[in-house]
Order: sequence, then C-alpha cells, then structure tokens
Amino acid sequence: MSCRRVLLVDDHPLFREGLKALVQQTGQYEVTAEAGSCAEALALARQVRPDIAIVDLSLPDGSGVELLRELQQEVPGLRVVVVSMHCKIEFVSESFRAGAGAYVLKESSAESLARALEAVSRNEQYLDSAVSPKVLQKLMEFSNRRAMISDSPYAKLTRREQQIFRLLAEGVHPADIAASLFISRKTVDNHRANIMSKLGLASTIELVRYAARLGVVDLES
Repeated sequence: MSCRRVLLVDDHPLFREGLKALVQQTGQYEVTAEAGSCAEALALARQVRPDIAIVDLSLPDGSGVELLRELQQEVPGLRVVVVSMHCKIEFVSESFRAGAGAYVLKESSAESLARALEAVSRNEQYLDSAVSPKVLQKLMEFSNRRAMISDSPYAKLTRREQQIFRLLAEGVHPADIAASLFISRKTVDNHRANIMSKLGLASTIELVRYAARLGVVDLES
C-alpha cells in the first residue's frame, strides 16, 4: 500500500521539521511538500496534489481558515488536519465549518496527531481530547446546523457565491471583497444579485438574518 501524500503548512521551519518526523515515523504517510504561507501552500497543492494537508491557522499572509476552503477547492477530496495553538470555540468551530477533518492542539502528544491522521484517512472526524467540553457542545450544535444547511437553498450556491455570501454577512464592504478576492467590484455585485435571487432575499439585513439562522457565520462576536 502506497503512503499517503502530506502537505505541511506552518510558518515555523523548526516546528515543521519536528512535525515531519512525527508524520513519517508511522510509515503510512510521506511529507511531499512544506509551505510557510498561504500563497506557498496553494501553489504546492496544485503541484503535488496531496491526500492530506496539516495546516496551522496562524500564517503570515492570510487566514488559515480561509486557506482550508481554498485548498479543498484546488484539491477535491483533500483531507485537512488543523494543528494549532488556539483552543477557543471560534477557532475550532470555524475550522470544522471550513472543512477540516481533525483539530489537534500543538501542546498535545504525538499519539493525538496519529489518531487525527488515521481518522481523516478513513474520512472521519477527530477532535483533540484537550479541547474543552464547551467547545464540544458548540461543535454538536454546528453538526445539527450543517444538516439544516444541506437541505437549504444556500447549499445550491456555487462555492464562490457561498464565499461572497459569508463575507457580506460578516459586514465586509463589496469593494473590500473585490480587493481580497482579486476580482472587480462589478463581479462582486453580480454575485450578490445572484445570491439574493437564489435565496429569495431583498436586502442585506435579510441576508445577515438568513446567515445567522443557518449558522453559516458566527455573528456572536
């Protein structure tokens, strides 16, 4: 049986070196690429087409959570393990919402990482036992919301429309959305019009309420 190809994404070379040793000592995984930024990770993902990506959320050139979504767009079927220092609800829930299959704290043992890799290899989910019960409850609520989302018109939006929907719901101005996605303001406006039509919404306020009801974005903060 061939080893599963792994992409490591962390901006600390020394940590990547240790992580690489842990990953490869099982003999089931091969680290085929290492990245220290979002841009580098996306470029390498296109080249090596990894089976699994191990990603830190704190990266110098962008959001690790958004990187999870972009990696899975580039490599359909990619399994993602988040290895992070953050144990707060928002980081964990947003990671799973973005498509992570496992979440491991950096302070945890090698055994926890091994279990996470085994879980995502079986297309299952894994959450580090060091994460608090409060976070677990939040994730259970998210699981219920995800079932509701899959039956909603939102699920029929394209990936780009869903991305723009989330940004609009978070209050990001269309001009800023255009700049961050490297598209024109007119393209953003066209996507917004399509989103409103598909969801039967008439205003941004309705869009925000719809997002809150589905739990597509966390508006508590």
